Amino acid sequence: MSSNIPSATTNTSSEVMMGLVLMFISVLISPVIDIFSKLAITTIPSAEITAARFAVQALCMLPIVLWRKNLADTTWRQSFFHAIRGAIITISMISFVTTLKYMAVADAIAIFFVEPIILTILSSIFLKERIGWRRYTACGVGFFGAILIIQPSFQEVGYVALLPVVSAVCIAISAMMNRALAQREDPWVMQFHMGLWGLLICAILLYIGHGSGSDVFDPVMPDMRASLYLVGVGVTAAVAGIFGVYAYRSAPASTLAPLQYFEIVSATAFAWLVFGDFPNALKWLGIFIIMGSGFYIIWRERRFASKPVSDTSQSTRAP
Repeated sequence: MSSNIPSATTNTSSEVMMGLVLMFISVLISPVIDIFSKLAITTIPSAEITAARFAVQALCMLPIVLWRKNLADTTWRQSFFHAIRGAIITISMISFVTTLKYMAVADAIAIFFVEPIILTILSSIFLKERIGWRRYTACGVGFFGAILIIQPSFQEVGYVALLPVVSAVCIAISAMMNRALAQREDPWVMQFHMGLWGLLICAILLYIGHGSGSDVFDPVMPDMRASLYLVGVGVTAAVAGIFGVYAYRSAPASTLAPLQYFEIVSATAFAWLVFGDFPNALKWLGIFIIMGSGFYIIWRERRFASKPVSDTSQSTRAP
């Protein structure tokens, strides 16, 4: 889940090609975050996994923001918005990681990819963006695809199957905030603040949950193997996020957005190799419907030269 910021400059064809390559690498790496998370969550609570991810992200971003020398430019007003953003992202990540304890990685990611659809609807309500009936229809079709995936999962694991939708809603809200912040703030600083505030919020939740016995909020001391999984989560998320940032600096968001759906394919491949999970025919139908509706929304956005619905939502998957 990354907060990628589209470049405002005109890009050459070679830059666009580089952006496509970088985005492809980012979406190829991103499911590995969830593989490590699913391995870790057998013994580590989801809030602790999320905290580890934020900690590594902040540490990776700190040298960069110090080198760029603009960390001190953040105002108190911006810090307030970063705190809200950090809380929203924390809810999203904890929800998604908790899902991985009970659901296959590919299923959870596929449901999560209703996020561009949710962002389209929220943007029309809160940002007053003009959305025609065709895109609303595409949103409805996309939700139908999500239901096809959720239905068998709901029968298997219950309400946990809805957590990827919660995660998607949170990321969509964060994406709308990113649109405003990105106009006046460096993306590296935004990434750093997200990691810092997310870590602080997770620390508070873990402190409150200590001794509760909750498999979400009660912290544990990880063994060596679990520690390696936690490091893997953080490092992979940081690397995927960095590739994503540079991809959006090299190519327009509307050009890169369709590549995000390749993450479902790569997630399916990794999950099959590591866990032996593979979607059944009904779930594949839902996946293709979600992808089709997402592609249509992106095409409509590009046609009318409006800001793409997915310009910041790949965040959604890497930090």
